[in-house]
Amino acid sequence: MTTLPKRAGATTDDFLGGRISVIQPRSGHRSGSDAVWLQAAVPARPRDRVLDVGAGVGVAGLALLARVPKLELTAIEIDAGLCALATENAARNGFANNVTIVEADVTLLARTLQAKGLAREGYDQVMTNPPFYAEGSARAGPAKAAAHIMAAGALPAWIGFLTAATAAKGRLTVIHRPEVLGELLALLDRRFGALTVFPLFPSEGAPATRIILQGRKGSRAGSKLLPGLVLHHDDGRYTAKAEAVLRQGERLDLDG
Repeated sequence: MTTLPKRAGATTDDFLGGRISVIQPRSGHRSGSDAVWLQAAVPARPRDRVLDVGAGVGVAGLALLARVPKLELTAIEIDAGLCALATENAARNGFANNVTIVEADVTLLARTLQAKGLAREGYDQVMTNPPFYAEGSARAGPAKAAAHIMAAGALPAWIGFLTAATAAKGRLTVIHRPEVLGELLALLDRRFGALTVFPLFPSEGAPATRIILQGRKGSRAGSKLLPGLVLHHDDGRYTAKAEAVLRQGERLDLDG
C-alpha cells in the first residue's frame, strides 16, 4: 500500500482491518459497510472479470481484490470526482494494473456498452450497490443525490444494463433495501435464475435493513431465502461473523 498525504475536504478510511485504505470526500457520498457486505457475497475466483456498477471511490472492488487476488476489475461511476478518487485509491492499494475506471451513467448504457469500452456479456461477476431511494421518497443534497436517489423509472434501465453486461452463466450480486425486493425479483425474472436472498439484520429479532440478492444468468433453478446474518449484539458490538467479514475479509457464502 502506498502512503499518500492527507488532503483538505477528504478523509482517509481503512476497511478490512486496514488491508485497504481509501481517500473519500468528507461530505457527500461516502462508502461504508454496505460495500463490504456486497463484495463479501461475490463468489469470484482468480482471473474472473468483475464489473462493479455504481462504484463510488472503489471500496467494494478494492475489498474484493484484497480477498481474491488477480481479478480483472472494471468499475463504473457517474460522478467524475469519485472516479478520480477511485483511480487514486486503486493505485494507493497496489491495484492500478487490475482496475479500469469508467465514468458513465449506467441507465444509458444497456444498448451502447462498447461506446465506453465495456464488453456485452463480458463479465463473470457483476456487483452493484445502486441508489437505494426512489425519486421523491427521500431528500438528499446535490453531493449525495446521484448516489442515493434513483430517478423515476430508472431501475429497469439499471437492471437492463446489468443483464447485458453479465456473461452467460455469470453471477449478479445486488445489495438493496428489503422494500425493493419484489421489484428486483420481477425485473430479474427470466433473466436470472437460482436467485438467492440473503437478509442483513441489524440485531437479533429486528427486521432486515438490507438484502443481498444474487442470481445466475440464464439459470432455470429455483429461488431460495437464506437465514442471513445478524450484524450486532444488543450492546451494539458486531457479532463474530459480522466482525470476521468486516475486519478479516471473510466471504459470505450464498451457496448454502
